[in-house]
Amino acid sequence: MAHSLAISPCPNDTFVFHALVHGLVPGAPPVDVTYADVDVTNTAAERGAFDLVKVSYAALPWLLDDYHLLPCGGALGRGCGPLVLTRPNRSDRPGHADLSGATVAVPGDRTTAYLLFRLWAAERPPARIEVVPFHEIMPGVAAGRYDAGLVIHEARFTYPRHGLTALVDLGEWWEADTGLPIPLGAILARRGAVDPQAAAGWIRESVRQAWADPAASREYVLAHAQEMEPDVVDRHIGLYVNEFTADLGDAGFAAVRALLGRAADAGLVPQTSSSFATAWTS
Repeated sequence: MAHSLAISPCPNDTFVFHALVHGLVPGAPPVDVTYADVDVTNTAAERGAFDLVKVSYAALPWLLDDYHLLPCGGALGRGCGPLVLTRPNRSDRPGHADLSGATVAVPGDRTTAYLLFRLWAAERPPARIEVVPFHEIMPGVAAGRYDAGLVIHEARFTYPRHGLTALVDLGEWWEADTGLPIPLGAILARRGAVDPQAAAGWIRESVRQAWADPAASREYVLAHAQEMEPDVVDRHIGLYVNEFTADLGDAGFAAVRALLGRAADAGLVPQTSSSFATAWTS
């Protein structure tokens, strides 16, 4: 029986899941794949729409009653955080980090990027937030529709093309403040539908195959890369697919606990009593 799987079309996800999607993982069931931005999968996961699903770590407090957190396959690392972008004429002004009067475009209200932004901007929140499809954020900031934009993934490589400048790297801010890597996207397995230990094994084997033969997934990755140039695809994979993709480990789970603990203390997400170190096997 096939399992439903939802991932983004981004190169890190297609690279990691190529072997599983294409039936190359011994013992793994077939999967029916849906490709969607993480803001869409966050919402769909609340409805229990998928057996295996990529979501934002920021969405976990609403999902762990119905899903196991898997210790692999997601996006977590260093030097890979979201950016807040502005036009150069704004960022050149004294006090430019103060967005209190600004309209800021964000890619989703339960994304990790937005949660980090809210923690960073707690003492100087912007006047207005607009949830905007990711591909519209940088053009919108460049055109003056928004004072600033919160971007993720490949945008950190391409934003200068839009004439924009980085106001803050939220990953650098997080790492300097906590010493921990930044948790971005998690892989969840629906309780009662998927054995979490088995699923972790399938995904780890898919990751192993991806690293062992990167060329095998190349055509598939590029086909879903949304007009991304091959060199940007390579940089994207190199940054977001790392040791934490194979195993969150102690540092990875500590980062998740720190993010959601701080957010809960600030009243931004519900408190959760789940132990992230054991949530995937509980």
